[in-house]
Amino acid sequence: MTHVVEAIGLAKYYGAVTALENIDFHIAPGEVVGFAGDNGAGKSTLMRTIAGDVTPSSGELRIGGRMDPAYSPRRAREIGVEMVYQDLALCDNLDIYENIFLGREISRFGLPGLKVLDRPQMLARAEEVLDRLDLHLPSLTEPVSALSGGQRQLVAIARAMASSPKLVIMDEPTAALSVKAGRPLLQLIRRLPQSGASVMLVSHRLSDLMETTDRIYILRRGSIACELKTAETTETEILHAMAGVGEAA
Repeated sequence: MTHVVEAIGLAKYYGAVTALENIDFHIAPGEVVGFAGDNGAGKSTLMRTIAGDVTPSSGELRIGGRMDPAYSPRRAREIGVEMVYQDLALCDNLDIYENIFLGREISRFGLPGLKVLDRPQMLARAEEVLDRLDLHLPSLTEPVSALSGGQRQLVAIARAMASSPKLVIMDEPTAALSVKAGRPLLQLIRRLPQSGASVMLVSHRLSDLMETTDRIYILRRGSIACELKTAETTETEILHAMAGVGEAA
């Protein structure tokens, strides 16, 4: 099987500081895979490496079974890797449909030699994305500033899914939401493989990982400590793995 993403011996050093070391993991098509670890465990660096923001110091990173020597954020998006950052990076002054196509605006020729935004086409395409994801939001011509925190998260995910990616990386998607507000978001994450996207989910909320993932990798001090099958583990076992409880000295 060709994995959506695979890391082999991945490492990242900042001078004498080791951010990642000897990282081996994979995410297969149709999987939702969680990553858990305390602050400083290496989760953010790993996410940013997969997203193309960080260049590894050594090791191999394969997307769709291939290494790309020119891997970058732009290249990552071109080959189907999207990231939903914790701060969402939405523009409050733009409407919902405009945010969904932010950075990928659809244009058409207007006056001779000039291109203008094709707003009707963007609106229609945005509606198609929401229908495909079974999402229900207010009028797509409402500004994002009028949305709740949970709705804003859904818009950010819709933007990531608009390009039909192979992998969506999510950084603490429910961190700023109540349990009730986060429920529709977790249901959406679980449905994303049906739309063709595997998910790399980083979260401090272990209940979120237990509800949505197929497998969970535990990071500790820049390395992967273990891999757990979600259906065969508990939150307590995850906490123990994060802390190294029960390991030989």
